[in-house]
Amino acid sequence: MKLITGTAHRALAERIAENVGEPLADVHVTAFPDGETFVKINENVRGADVFIIQPTCPPTNHNLMELLIMVDAARRASAERITAVIPFFGYARQDRKDQPRVPITAKLVANLLTAAGVSRVLTMDLHAPQIQGFFDIPVDHLYAKPALIGYLRDRHPDATNLTVVSPDVGGVKMARAYAEALGAELAIVAKHRVSATRVEAMNVIGEVEGRDVVLVDDMTETAGTLKAAAEILKRNGALRVFAAVSHAVLGDIGRDRLQNSEIEEIITTDSVPYATGPKVRAVSVAPLLAEAIRRISDGQSVTSLFEV
Repeated sequence: MKLITGTAHRALAERIAENVGEPLADVHVTAFPDGETFVKINENVRGADVFIIQPTCPPTNHNLMELLIMVDAARRASAERITAVIPFFGYARQDRKDQPRVPITAKLVANLLTAAGVSRVLTMDLHAPQIQGFFDIPVDHLYAKPALIGYLRDRHPDATNLTVVSPDVGGVKMARAYAEALGAELAIVAKHRVSATRVEAMNVIGEVEGRDVVLVDDMTETAGTLKAAAEILKRNGALRVFAAVSHAVLGDIGRDRLQNSEIEEIITTDSVPYATGPKVRAVSVAPLLAEAIRRISDGQSVTSLFEV
């Protein structure tokens, strides 16, 4: 087994390597003055089972191109199998044609990875699970839920006064899974998106008055959805508002909104290096990903990793 990482999130790769019990391979990744990426693998990978750890988070295009170049370097060095470990899969929101003359970029990224020489993909909490079908190679799709549920149970040991809330209709399936795991009630916030950065929440379906609530979503970037949902939940009588998000790709706008929102704490994973801030609590998914890597390398089943 050889573990390779790029520059997207080296801290996570180091934690994964520590949990796997294998060192990160010696790989030189740098950029030329004109911005072109250069990769050199400084050790033998001929016949090796190579795992390349690289979330395609912002800067998305740079990190994606770096991943493709690392894959090409490993393939040309005669690696036996190349698994792309992508904790956060960029472009996952562009998974369909919802307007005339627009691309399906998630499918394009799948094609690029396959063409570069990826044999298998290991990822977590895709924005649209059907993206697995865009690949003609095996995809192991893990969930952040097992990592987040433990923290939520410690934070909210009495689930009788807890409601799990989906901030939109599309996230109901995920919210229901969290509600069942926690033994909590379920509610939905119906929302209307005005633009890519602004959301107007509409109304609440379900009982939240006098209860603690946990907003559950697969990702947040500007925190517009979460902030709007938290405000309407408070207006409907919620006591305390928390959030559990698989991927917190937070920029300055997102951190400011969370800081000035009704949300007391946002629980997320370390799938991207941007999961930081005054109200942000990041739970590491390195043990989960490390166990998946170990099982893939040994030819074992990863099904039990989906369980809480």
